[in-house]
Amino acid sequence: MAPVPTVAYQPAGHDAFRCSVVSPRGLWLELAGTLADVEPSAEGDQALTENLALRHNAWAYAKHEKLHRKLRAKEKKASHRKQADSHRKTAAIIAALVDLRGSNRRDGWCSACFARTAHTRLVQGFGRVPAYLCDSCGSPTLTCAAPRCAHMATRGSGPIALPRYCAEHRHDIPGFEKSTSSISRLEDYEGLLTFEKSDLSRGSRVTVGVVMGAGAIAMTAGMAAPAIGGAVGSFAGLSGAAATSYGLAALGGGSLAAGGLGMAGGTMVVTATGGALGSALGFSITSSYVSDDKSFRIEQLRGGDGPPVIVANGFLTESSDTWAGWRPMIERRYPDSPVYRIHWGAKELRAFAALLGWGVGRAGAAAALKQAASRASRKAAAKAGPLSPVLLAADLAKNPWHTSKVRADRTGVALAGILARTTPGPYVLVGHSLGARVMATAAMTLASAPQAPPVSTVHLLGAALGSKGDWRALDDAVTDAVYNYYSTRDDVLKRVYRVVQGGQTAAGYRGLRSTFPRIKDRDVSRRVATHSDYFSHVRLA
Repeated sequence: MAPVPTVAYQPAGHDAFRCSVVSPRGLWLELAGTLADVEPSAEGDQALTENLALRHNAWAYAKHEKLHRKLRAKEKKASHRKQADSHRKTAAIIAALVDLRGSNRRDGWCSACFARTAHTRLVQGFGRVPAYLCDSCGSPTLTCAAPRCAHMATRGSGPIALPRYCAEHRHDIPGFEKSTSSISRLEDYEGLLTFEKSDLSRGSRVTVGVVMGAGAIAMTAGMAAPAIGGAVGSFAGLSGAAATSYGLAALGGGSLAAGGLGMAGGTMVVTATGGALGSALGFSITSSYVSDDKSFRIEQLRGGDGPPVIVANGFLTESSDTWAGWRPMIERRYPDSPVYRIHWGAKELRAFAALLGWGVGRAGAAAALKQAASRASRKAAAKAGPLSPVLLAADLAKNPWHTSKVRADRTGVALAGILARTTPGPYVLVGHSLGARVMATAAMTLASAPQAPPVSTVHLLGAALGSKGDWRALDDAVTDAVYNYYSTRDDVLKRVYRVVQGGQTAAGYRGLRSTFPRIKDRDVSRRVATHSDYFSHVRLA
């Protein structure tokens, strides 16, 4: 029987553990550390130690194995067991492929780590589809199936049943060469995100395991699993597939369509993507989020020579005549500035408004509530009150509040990605309601991006954002100040936000209450009686 690769776990005391990998030809790798270690100590044969995808999948396996053995809750143990088995399989596959490395190489963009690098061809039997290992990230690759395309596609594992296309021809990224380019004016953003190649993967898309990713996490074209994991991983000081495998393993997965924290949402996650904004990985995040929101666009409302001002509306005002509402406030404070509006989340915001009965009448609201209630626990619903279906919907992909909040986070990251590639600045960001969440997320994401244009001021009006939090990143995000305008008479934030967020208090209702020097609360309760009063009753600081 032919030798097979082995990937084994071994405890090493109370907290420490080891993972050993042996290839079929006897090459070995040993990793050692604890759950707190992003990068374990490594020793072994160079061919294995230098393969980042192998190292990080093996370490992710060991971490999940440790947690499976350590935890007692059955559901958690089962989850870690599944993740551990998938990472172990991935590591074993890569270890076996390392044995097949030959001497022939070719240069090309890698669709796994988005780097232009060399790929070493594997020595295989006659008649096999040529396969390679990326010299940068160690992921299995092969030439793109598109005619005359010199880029490399991710190969995955197992037999090749369908053509594999590179990230350009899968529309995972608008263009490799474009991935590090910039624009001089914000209104030119569309050219930056326009796809250069045809999407050849339509009709032949299947879900395939991402070998360089987190194993158990599958990816279809249009879903940026590697990009999100890579962004978080790069924030931890990693790059390429190492960042991807670490990031996805650290976040624990989750469906992009459902807005799972591992793929898309949560302020904690999206602010961690800033370190990748200037890279091709960050570019793919921006492209993915913009492509996923058909309503996304940036509209120039007015020209000018001052610092650019960008405004974003929320769930009560997204479809309104924005400039008519914003104009008095913005012109009074920034009379010479060009003004832009970011359109976003039309579908999600409309669904949430319909659920609460805004703009759809009582019949529409009742139907929406009935539909949501059918997905919620009847017992829990009785305890939480009439808006409980919003909070308790079992399927997060269909929970209007959750999807609206995640869309706001994604939009903030997408805006940050675009601003990180523009030359003007500093910017002024102004948002109302969930639009304030968009702007806070954009500012925090930009704060961790190297060489990004500065944000001077952020104005948050009736912010649909939790008042309790660590606001250090927001304080670091601006050169001037973050002004949070709140009203204790805002019933939308007082009642609705509290229900949908499980009793949390909104920053737009009680303030951010931060002691950081650049974060400044402004109590406008005397002038603002409703959630839509901010436009006509607030004077920007």
